Amino acid sequence: MLKGFKDFLLRGNVVDLAVAVVVGAAFTAVVTAFTNAFLKPLIQVFSGGGEFAGSFVVSGVVFDYASFINAIITLVLTAAVIYFLVVMPLKVVEERRRRGEEEGPADPSDVELLIEIRDLLKAQARPVPGDGRGDAGGAGGRIPQQDR
Repeated sequence: MLKGFKDFLLRGNVVDLAVAVVVGAAFTAVVTAFTNAFLKPLIQVFSGGGEFAGSFVVSGVVFDYASFINAIITLVLTAAVIYFLVVMPLKVVEERRRRGEEEGPADPSDVELLIEIRDLLKAQARPVPGDGRGDAGGAGGRIPQQDR
């Protein structure tokens, strides 16, 4: 079970990328909620509290620097978690594979390839009218386009 999961993680295709984008977006939402709920109020407290804590006003326009600092912290936390929980473990696995300590994704066996070829050929075969066998082999050795 773990080998199959590992093979899934190390395959590079569009579905895996889509899953990563969805998980990344969900994780970013969690980090954003954390920084908005805990870090932004801390920035506002350390900047003096009050009505304009974490911001300043110029000509009636409010500049909210606490939100900017909050966004930077969100970016750094998200990038750190992605690096330490995804990128670094994959690098370790790839290094083990290069040294031969761990097998790569399993290649299909000859039997599996032959079964796949057989199934594809069956799907492509069309029944020939008047042939009792129902496959393209009943055309008497002629190519079906020759009858035209």
